[in-house]
Amino acid sequence: MDILLEDETTRVRQGANPATEPDRLRVLASDESVRVRATLAMNPAAPPDADRLLAADPDERVRVLLARKLAGLTQGLPDDAQSRLREQAYETLTRLVSDEAVRVRRIIADAVKDLPDAPRALILALARDTAVMVAEPVILFSPLLTSEDLLALVSAAPSPGTVLAVACRPAIDEAVSDAVAATANAAAIHALLANPSAQIREAALDALIAASTDHLDWHEPLVRRPVLPPRAARALSEIVASHLLETLAARTDLDRALAVQLAARLTRKPAEVRSDVTPAVALAEARRLSRAGLLTEQALLGAVRRGEAAMASALLATAAEVPIETVDRAASLRSAKGLISLVWQAGFSMRAGTAVQGLLGLLPPGEVLAAGPGGGFPLSVEEMRWQMAFLALDGRE
Repeated sequence: MDILLEDETTRVRQGANPATEPDRLRVLASDESVRVRATLAMNPAAPPDADRLLAADPDERVRVLLARKLAGLTQGLPDDAQSRLREQAYETLTRLVSDEAVRVRRIIADAVKDLPDAPRALILALARDTAVMVAEPVILFSPLLTSEDLLALVSAAPSPGTVLAVACRPAIDEAVSDAVAATANAAAIHALLANPSAQIREAALDALIAASTDHLDWHEPLVRRPVLPPRAARALSEIVASHLLETLAARTDLDRALAVQLAARLTRKPAEVRSDVTPAVALAEARRLSRAGLLTEQALLGAVRRGEAAMASALLATAAEVPIETVDRAASLRSAKGLISLVWQAGFSMRAGTAVQGLLGLLPPGEVLAAGPGGGFPLSVEEMRWQMAFLALDGRE
C-alpha cells in the first residue's frame, strides 16, 4: 500500500514538473489517478495532445483546471514566438466549449470575452450558449460580434437571457434595437431603454412609449433617455407619474412650450394636478362603473396615470369587495405586500400592482415590489390571503 501511495506521489510530481519529458506527460494524461491528471491539467508545459486527452477527462474537476490553464495561455502571449502555442490553446478550448459542465464553459467565456483575436467560431458558440452565465459576458463585451450576429441571437434566442444580454450591450445600433423592441421580452426592452448608449429610432421610441401604458416600469428609463425627441417627451408628459414628471421637467433639451407647460403643472396645488374628487364621490363613481360592467383594470390604471388617488382607492376597494378603509389602511402602512394583495383580490394583474404601489403607497421606485417570473405576482397565494386577513383583522381592532 505504501509503495502504491509513493508511486502516485511520484507521478503527481512528474505531472506538475514542466521539465518532465513530453512523452511521459502524454502517458500521465491517461493515468488512473485523478490527482495525477488534475496536476497535469495545470502544467503549462503539457503537450497539446495531452491537453486534448484531458479535455475529454471523465472528471469535471480536471476539465475545469485545464480550462483555467488554457484560458490563461490565451492572454499576454507575444504574437511571434508563441503564436503557435496560442493557436493550440484555442483549439483545445474550442473542444471544451461543448463541455456539459457550465463551470468549464463559463471559465472559457470569462477568459475570451473581450479578446480581439479569439477564434470567431469559439465566440459564436459561447454567445449561443443556453446558460446565461456563459453567453452574457461574450455578448456584452466581445468585439468580434457583428450587428448581424446580434440580430441572429435575438431572432433565434437560445434563452430569454440572450435577448436581455443583447439589450445591455454597449453601443448597439438601431437595427439591433429595433429587433429587441419587437420582441415580447419586457425585461429586455426595459434594459434597452435603460442602456444609454443604445441607438433607438424615433419611431421605435414612439411605439415603446405607447406600449409603456401596460409596462409602467419602462417610464423611468424612458424619461431618462440621453436623447428624447420633442414628440416623445410630450407623449411621456401625458402618462408618467408625478415624481417622473419632475424628472422630465428638469431636462434641458425640452422644447420651450413643453417646458413652460410642465413647470405650470408642477406648481399647481396637488388637487389641481390630480383632478381628484372626494372619497365619497369617488366611491359612488366606482360603484356605478361596477354595476355597468366597466370597472376594469384599465379604469384603475387610468386613474393611476392621472394621479387620482381617491378614485384609484375607490376602484380598488370596489373591485376587491372590501371597505375603502381597508385600502386606506394598506396605503397608510405603505405596505407594498398589502396593496399587491388587494390588486390580486380584485382580479387584476401585476401591472396594476406595480402602479398602485407608487400612487397609493407613495413608495419610491427602489422599494416597489416588482413582478414575479412571467409578469405574475411576487407573493404566493397563501401570503396574499394572509395579507388580506391581516388588513381585515386590523380594521376590527
